[in-house]
Amino acid sequence: MLSKVAVVLNERLAMFEFGVVCEVFGLDRTSDGLPLFDFRVCGVEPGKPLGSSSPGIAVTPQYGLEELRDADLVAIPAFPYSSEHDMDPRVVDAVRDASERGATVLTVCSGAFLAGAAGLLDGRKCTTHWRYVEQLARMYPQATVDPDVLFVDEGNLITSAGTAAGIDACLHLVRRELGSSVANAIARRMVVPPQRDGGQRQFIERPVVDCSSDSLSETLHWMGENLELPHTVESLSARSNTSTRTFARKFAAETGTTPVKWLTGQRILLAKQLLEDTDMDLENLANRCGFGSGALLRHHFQRQVGIAPAEYRRRFGGVRAP
Repeated sequence: MLSKVAVVLNERLAMFEFGVVCEVFGLDRTSDGLPLFDFRVCGVEPGKPLGSSSPGIAVTPQYGLEELRDADLVAIPAFPYSSEHDMDPRVVDAVRDASERGATVLTVCSGAFLAGAAGLLDGRKCTTHWRYVEQLARMYPQATVDPDVLFVDEGNLITSAGTAAGIDACLHLVRRELGSSVANAIARRMVVPPQRDGGQRQFIERPVVDCSSDSLSETLHWMGENLELPHTVESLSARSNTSTRTFARKFAAETGTTPVKWLTGQRILLAKQLLEDTDMDLENLANRCGFGSGALLRHHFQRQVGIAPAEYRRRFGGVRAP
């Protein structure tokens, strides 16, 4: 049973991510027939204000780290970091000890780095905000970092992506431990969906890759300006005045991927832009992006973005689909 929740605060904590945890677990909703959590906000020095990432705002934890010892859930909101030197070793030890004693650890956004410092990510899947996934993977190479999902449930470890994904992770944990009716009631009070589809891929922009090779840079620019045309390695290597083998090798070295995958990514990026800014029907949009058919566009869009084109337009479009 999920009963006692301890929130661990660090210096320069992120207010929204902290607020998410407070909103889900810290409010008294017993008048709605919902359970009351024993909610404790903890810091190294109880009663000492901690600065936040929002200028002029500080938060004072009432409780010390000893409250983690018998907590069912330890929640870690986001905080800025550059290395493990940004983390108080007393906080790291307290989180590690709580996990070893059986507490579930839930991180929001960059809170995953504290879980990593405590050794909780090793050999496990996890996620964080898409801006930080590469750094998380570098700092904790034994972890498997998934850049696409909103959250990852590894049993006694739940990691979530940026900001609003913390809501998804918290409600998921409530649903897992207390049932759908409790999670749905909290979501209704918060005026949020109890469960979102898709992942954080739908929020990521992938700009054109910078290129150090002049000949390849010109080809990449031309490809980006002519996405509706068919392209092959043979035609692109001829445009770059190289052999197909040399072109493929240079392309992979500069972009980190193959011409086909790069083209698909750029076409999806254009499709997202057109879905947001126009009311173009799906077949014409698919042709404009170089997919040839709406079916092929839907296939690749679902794979890369995680939701269907029509749903993406509904969420992000200035012009609604008919």
